[in-house]
Amino acid sequence: MINLKSWFLLAILSVFLCTTLGSDAVDSVLRRLDSKRAQSVVQESAAKGVLQRLLPAHLHSFEFKIISKDLCGGGSCFRITNYKSSRRNSPEILIQGTTAVEIASGLHWYLKYKCGAHISWDKTGGVQLASVPKPGALPLVEARGVMIQRPVPWNYYQNVVTSSYSYVWWDWQRWEKEIDWMALQGINLPLAFTGQEAIWQKVFLDYNITTQELNNFFGGPAFLAWARMGNLHAWGGPLSQNWLNIQLALQKWILSRMQELGMTPVLPSFSGNVPAALKKIFPSANITRLGDWNTVSGDSRWCCTFLLSPSDPLFIEIGEAFIQKQIKEYGDITDIYNCDTFNENTPPTDDPTYISSLGSAVYKAMSKANSNAVWLMQGWLFYSDSKYWKPPQMEALLHSVPRGKMIVLDLFADVKPIWKSSSQFYDTPYIWCMLHNFGGNIEMYGVIDAVASGPINARTSENSTMVGVGMCMEGIEHNPVVYELMPEMAFRGGKFQLQGWLKSYSRRRYGKVNDQIEAAWEILYHTIYNCTDGIAFHNTDYIVKFPDWDPSGKTGTGISGTDMSNQNGMQQLAGFQWNRRFLFSEKSSSLPKPHLWYSTEDVIKALKLFLDAGKELSGSLTYRYDLVDLTRQSLSKLANQVYLDAISAFHHEDAKALSLHSQKFLQLIKDIDKLLAADDNFLLGTWLESAKNLAMNSDETKQYEWNARTQITMWYDNAKYNQSKLHDYANKFWSGLLEAYYLPRAAMYFKLLSRCLEEKVDFNLLEWRKEWIAYSNKWQESSELYPVKAKGDALAIATVLYEKYFS
Repeated sequence: MINLKSWFLLAILSVFLCTTLGSDAVDSVLRRLDSKRAQSVVQESAAKGVLQRLLPAHLHSFEFKIISKDLCGGGSCFRITNYKSSRRNSPEILIQGTTAVEIASGLHWYLKYKCGAHISWDKTGGVQLASVPKPGALPLVEARGVMIQRPVPWNYYQNVVTSSYSYVWWDWQRWEKEIDWMALQGINLPLAFTGQEAIWQKVFLDYNITTQELNNFFGGPAFLAWARMGNLHAWGGPLSQNWLNIQLALQKWILSRMQELGMTPVLPSFSGNVPAALKKIFPSANITRLGDWNTVSGDSRWCCTFLLSPSDPLFIEIGEAFIQKQIKEYGDITDIYNCDTFNENTPPTDDPTYISSLGSAVYKAMSKANSNAVWLMQGWLFYSDSKYWKPPQMEALLHSVPRGKMIVLDLFADVKPIWKSSSQFYDTPYIWCMLHNFGGNIEMYGVIDAVASGPINARTSENSTMVGVGMCMEGIEHNPVVYELMPEMAFRGGKFQLQGWLKSYSRRRYGKVNDQIEAAWEILYHTIYNCTDGIAFHNTDYIVKFPDWDPSGKTGTGISGTDMSNQNGMQQLAGFQWNRRFLFSEKSSSLPKPHLWYSTEDVIKALKLFLDAGKELSGSLTYRYDLVDLTRQSLSKLANQVYLDAISAFHHEDAKALSLHSQKFLQLIKDIDKLLAADDNFLLGTWLESAKNLAMNSDETKQYEWNARTQITMWYDNAKYNQSKLHDYANKFWSGLLEAYYLPRAAMYFKLLSRCLEEKVDFNLLEWRKEWIAYSNKWQESSELYPVKAKGDALAIATVLYEKYFS
């Protein structure tokens, strides 16, 4: 019998061997991926292209050079030195890197920390490059130069639904900007899901699935992400051949540029989601029809998709065919494939042996086509379905593939890290990810203390298996401070002073030192950007997610105006919890609760400081964006209180007070719409026109616009008296949407409340639903135009609104 001391030594040895073997396996993957990269001259040229598009006047001010990992201590790095040459008009700064991504990251680092520049998405204010000196006058770095190493090899980017919430209507011009942004942020492992339906078409046609049957399988353009995951089929479709061809061509451009820059794209693989027709062609195959996913009545036109079990030999055959066709179309450009067969799809048994066999089959479908395949899996299931995925089940799945052949995304590590409670995913390499955003909602929010410390703590923890950092937001183009800090963590080896970083950030973002702005950011750091309550879903403000509930006294809400008139009362509303992406639901017996995690009074002080800085910063696009966003958020939180005051008046049968508060709520919507109209980045028209611009004929124009309108409003199917279960999930604070959609809906509700008091009758929830659902469906089908250019002076409007509501 083994004694306790021997057992302890064996346990230590086992952990050591697992960690060492895991590290060796990752190194082997990295070496293979390095061999697939473009030649040095191609990468250097691609990095020059990024510079030319960003700072064309400085094209000859920088020299770029690819270097080996040996010069970086065996890993990846960038080096910035002064260019040594006596020649006239020679470059001023030499940036070297192990790939073009490292070079671009080095350029960004230099522009930030030597030139005081700032780079963000165009829709969050764009770039601030006015602080960059002219060519010939660039600041020198210290004589020994600057070398920044990656502490972990990968910087991952995207969520499987980002392609629908943010990228769906993009053309190559917009994609080129995004890939430039990725490179500058150091992203080297991006998800690349565009155009996969064209590959699936080729695969399934080989199995005698007809085009008409595929029309019933693919979702519409704005709902492709959920059709890919097997949540729905046909909703918003069909996909035209034009769409399939254009998206495939776009994917080839995307992958080509990613490869030129030295990125490793993550391609899709087979998860088991198949057309219904496959069951007829292979009647003996183990194909199961899944249950309902958020339809109102289980409508078979888009409900209940079909899943081919990984245990069936046909699964491996189709999975192999799909990857082979990708390789044929795109070339041998990656070994990393994403698959989420078990995401929000619980296996029929919790037997670890069965789970292991399923995982092994999923991986075999990849490895038969690419013997070096690595399975990249979202770890969302371990959080969303934690009752099922206990340690034995987790370990069975994670160990079902050869060591080093799986990488897990700890998808929600910024709030609910799984690595801490799973023995570092049972010795499986993982990427520490920030989820941050749901549905592409517009909400100022962050957990930047966790972002600044979490990846470092995870990497330096005992027996760490962390191999990267990542951003897995559902939608992009918001909260620029968060999306500058998070990718920078890919190059942060040790702890740093976050408040000092924020002070530097504010100076770079606006191009000037301004005391009011720095004081405002100090407040924002401690309030909006320091959420610690662990609540996942953020933007449930009443304007954009109007409550569907019966406010009559019979429901027993127990809410009064007095109860909700202070900060503590609003905090009581913050308990709106959910696990899986869409598993929350509204009930007419309880009031949905907005999420509030900070003192609104403090944030209003920050808004006043922003306004006071306006005289000096009014010409800055980055300042204008932040001012509009902060004013919008402050007014939206005020509207939550106004709504509750109106409900309290209704409970007290005070018709005059109800009219006063309801009119104030409606006026707030109008005023916020006017504010948002003064900035190009908050316009509904931009979203709708980008959808229509991809259309090749009138039928596609109508279809794409319906897709675009539906995703941000009703989202999914509805009945006469039952709104979609997902309505307002992808809500947006956009000018045009507020006045044309959210305002009429709220007006209908308050009008019905007033009538109830006048006629002394009970509130009729079904009557309310019937009216607003009919209005929504009509709006989804309509085609009226909305502005695509801003109108008005944002600073002047924000100042007036502050005086009107907060002074």
